[in-house]
Amino acid sequence: MNENPRARRLAERIKVVVAETLETRVKDSRLGFVTITDVRVTGDLQNASVFYTVLGSDEDRAGTAAALESATGMIRSEVGKGLGIRLTPSLEFHLDAVPETAAHLSAALEEARRRDAELAALREGKSYAGDEDPYKKPVDDVPADDVLAGAEVDETNVPASI
Repeated sequence: MNENPRARRLAERIKVVVAETLETRVKDSRLGFVTITDVRVTGDLQNASVFYTVLGSDEDRAGTAAALESATGMIRSEVGKGLGIRLTPSLEFHLDAVPETAAHLSAALEEARRRDAELAALREGKSYAGDEDPYKKPVDDVPADDVLAGAEVDETNVPASI
């Protein structure tokens, strides 16, 4: 991803200013325990997508989304003051799904570990019904010259590539 270095610096600064503004200036009771996880700024520096997570229930997430939407203008004003650039980017807030996805993946990995341990316990003390490796292997002691000369060779032991 070749991102504009100025856009990257601007995104980092917006992240800090938005977090500070939420902590000190926004006094909405619907605002939950919010963490700003990422900010992405478009190449033309006109739009910024702010990603956040909320600790709590779905109700807390919905309340926080409403609080952020109602405070977007004030937050954008603070971002404009904090950045000191001519045009302040418009802000869009997006709930970040990474923590829920990570929790789901952790649960899936834990289930896989549990099943592997269960299989290992069932397999302990058991042996294979036949050979460990049931596939036939080509015999390497048949000289290639004998095969090419038409000598009598058992074809079941000759590799298919010859």
